[in-house]
Amino acid sequence: MLHNDSELQDCRILVVDDNQANLAFLEQVLDVSGFQNVRTLSEGPETPGVFAEYHPDLLILDLHMPGMDGFEVLEQLRDLTSNFDFVPVLVFTADVASETRRRALSAGASDFLTKPGDVFEIRLRVCNFLRMRLLYKALRAANSELHEDVSKASLELQELHTELVERLALVAEYRDDDTGHHARRVGLVAGMIAEQLGMPPEEVEVVRTSALLHDIGKVGIPDTILLKPGILTPDEIEVIRTHTTIGSKVLSGSQSAFLQAAETIARTHHERWDGKGYPNGLQGEEIPLLGRIVSVADVFDALTSKRTYKEAVGRDEAISIVRSESGKAFDPKVVEAFLSAMQQVDASCKKLGTAA
Repeated sequence: MLHNDSELQDCRILVVDDNQANLAFLEQVLDVSGFQNVRTLSEGPETPGVFAEYHPDLLILDLHMPGMDGFEVLEQLRDLTSNFDFVPVLVFTADVASETRRRALSAGASDFLTKPGDVFEIRLRVCNFLRMRLLYKALRAANSELHEDVSKASLELQELHTELVERLALVAEYRDDDTGHHARRVGLVAGMIAEQLGMPPEEVEVVRTSALLHDIGKVGIPDTILLKPGILTPDEIEVIRTHTTIGSKVLSGSQSAFLQAAETIARTHHERWDGKGYPNGLQGEEIPLLGRIVSVADVFDALTSKRTYKEAVGRDEAISIVRSESGKAFDPKVVEAFLSAMQQVDASCKKLGTAA
């Protein structure tokens, strides 16, 4: 988005320096450059209050001032400025020491102007940072409009979101799953187990959708190991097991409740109730419920599906194996919920296709 001179010149600029000559110089440069809303201060302690009242689009700040220096001003402004706001700060100083610059940048400074100051450089820096500020404000306004649109079209966006997740899940399984439905079956079965456990509908949907990404970490496993038709060596088994930690790293750090759930599942769906699983050897209820649910769904589908290294087993045999692992590999309550949901499971697996 381009901004014209009029938009830039309407921006509010606050200049803080205890030296009147510096203030006069900067004020003159900004005035000649066409900036119409410039306010100056010579007292550091006044800055936070004026900043809160004036709402500047750019702050030009001296560092070494009596009473309250520029570092203290930056610290106080950090508390005043919302985490979701961006007001650029140009430090105007004769101090060119590296430590000074590092300290100012750490406190929130955006860039530096070296005193006594070059008129051309000052104009360029001010214009560039004001363009950044205007772009930020435009993006924030667009984001606000987007949130309004989301509230009006939540169902459509949810459907799109689910489709994108399903397609992302295919990235992990397209190499070793001929049907391409493993992730979807695991998600559906996990959701049915969650229902039987009495989870609220919105949480059931989170389980169902986030379970689609349980094997996303397989994107980091070499084909020579993932597609090997024979028995894996101990070293190859260790490599395969890293898909849990790879998946966790891929999905970690998000503020999204869905992606947080997906990260938990990717990391813990191979833990065992008896503590003999991986990657962390968690035991019993140390394993998050999401991981315990998906563990059962994943194993059942793996048992009833043909792979390069094994044949599928029948539905009844798979159920028998899951039941026998209650209290060993699986949470007994989750196994009970799985068995209670078998009629639904059968219908869903038949619809999507399974080797059972």
